[in-house]
Amino acid sequence: MIREALSGSLKFYQKYLTLLGFGSCRYYPTCSEYAKWQIETNPNIFKAIFSSTLRILRCNQLFDGGIDYPKISCKHFTPTHLRGSVPEIKFWYLPERDGCRVIKNIFSKGPSC
Repeated sequence: MIREALSGSLKFYQKYLTLLGFGSCRYYPTCSEYAKWQIETNPNIFKAIFSSTLRILRCNQLFDGGIDYPKISCKHFTPTHLRGSVPEIKFWYLPERDGCRVIKNIFSKGPSC
């Protein structure tokens, strides 16, 4: 329920409010897209909100910006949805020592996140 409310508010922001400050994000993916990916993929919703808030606070002239993909904990990551037919791959999870980086599959034909 919290995830749906946050996703809905992010969709509203991206559709209507980003026109006011187009091109102002210093990172790729943009801060709103980063937050959306965190909310969709991070198993802990509070950690997703915390990481998204830190990212938004870093999006200013004091930081260089650049490419910053979301990082999630993937210790207990088990792909239970892979039974039966081959599913659409929406995100790629790149393992690192202390978690996984989340990268969106740009060739996914499903609805955008």
